[in-house]
Amino acid sequence: MIRLFNSLTREIGPLETREPGRVSMYCCGPTVYNYIHIGNARTTLWCDMIRRYLTYRGYDVTYVMNYTDVDDKIIERAQLEGVAPDDVTAKYAAAFEADMGALGARPADILARATAHIEDMVEAVEGLIARGVAYEVDGDVFFSVEGFPGYGKLSGRTLEDMRAGERVEPHPSKKHPLDFALWKSAKPGEISWPSPWGEGRPGWHIECSVMSTKYLGMGFDLHGGGSDLIFPHHENEIAQAEGLADESLFVRGWLHTGMVQMEAEKMSKSLGNVVLAKDAVATFGGDALRYWALASSYRSQSVYSLDALEDAVQSWARWKTFYESSTHALGEEMPARPAGPRRPESDDASVSGGFLRDFIASMDDDLSSSQAFAAIHSLVRAGNKLLEGAQTGDTGAVEELGDLVMQFLEMTAVLGFEFDATTSASGVDAELTNGLIGYLLELRDRAREERAFDRADDIRDRLAGLGVEVEDTASGPRWRLV
Repeated sequence: MIRLFNSLTREIGPLETREPGRVSMYCCGPTVYNYIHIGNARTTLWCDMIRRYLTYRGYDVTYVMNYTDVDDKIIERAQLEGVAPDDVTAKYAAAFEADMGALGARPADILARATAHIEDMVEAVEGLIARGVAYEVDGDVFFSVEGFPGYGKLSGRTLEDMRAGERVEPHPSKKHPLDFALWKSAKPGEISWPSPWGEGRPGWHIECSVMSTKYLGMGFDLHGGGSDLIFPHHENEIAQAEGLADESLFVRGWLHTGMVQMEAEKMSKSLGNVVLAKDAVATFGGDALRYWALASSYRSQSVYSLDALEDAVQSWARWKTFYESSTHALGEEMPARPAGPRRPESDDASVSGGFLRDFIASMDDDLSSSQAFAAIHSLVRAGNKLLEGAQTGDTGAVEELGDLVMQFLEMTAVLGFEFDATTSASGVDAELTNGLIGYLLELRDRAREERAFDRADDIRDRLAGLGVEVEDTASGPRWRLV
């Protein structure tokens, strides 16, 4: 049974979906006015991973993500670059997709753009005015926070708490300082759309509540995003959606990712310590950055530092080395990557393979990825001990290593990691390759026993020159192609 922490109830509980076997899921996407930073990327990677895991466990998942492609920041960027707003959003939407592709994220099932849903937003604002929870002032429309009794239930704060120390939208005609914009009247030269209140554009918050319910309906299962969106964005989404629908439930479960810490301080544009995802990928590689993003619990704060990323690079390299070494050791006995998700009726106790069982148990427990990653590392350590026997044709070692590799491929596929299955000697027969390299290593061992170290080193150097990396271990030499 999958159990998740719900930010609304502040408790971990079983995943109970609106429809048996189906999950409806929405995650807040980027405002496409600039390149995304690693904090944005980590949240999107976790949404991708949650979708992958739920699919693996047998659910039919509908995953919706949005692009905010109309916003004050987009207008400012367009003016700064001297181009049309559409050019800005096209440029940075493409950049977002390239960055997330490099990190192994799959596209959402439905990618909703705010500018394609303006009429839906106008209709929603009209409905909120009709229900008495919104009001118009000189072409602007505001949501009345005092008109919605449940305001504050997600953040757990009262209006007085929110007002103290929070930045609010300044406007002399607002009835309450925390009232927020549903529709903004257009300034001269700004992009705008017609409405009953004059030319203007929607506020940020109304976009997500309208688009999520358009595709998933009220009471959908999961809504994800960074913890910095709890207030005001997600709080306002609830107020808008439930204020429009007689307070019927908007979302069943809220999932929020922790923020990224830069060494000793929070990553922040205002502090100037933002690291762009594209730069991090260029420095460390997409696989290592994905490893870093997912290795700690989604709810925890993640530290971005040189040490943390170097650890991720080394950890990913250990996985890759194990896979490549197993490819050479097993040859034609190398198992294929699993083709589909695990059957939904398979509970933890029935899963064959202790490491895979531990992995599933960890992920079922509020997506405890640190323990899930630990299960994979334990498997790799166990597999490495079998490599020498498998390389020399030990039948028992081959069979046991093959079982471990099957579990390894299943677990890493769930996490979104891909391995190249064609790493064996440029198409040369694997059995021949294993035999020749094994024979050379036997000659090297014999030279070392005879204390002919120059000859042993020469064999190792010649192998290295051919792209064969040899590692001496307590249980004997291991090799892989590089």
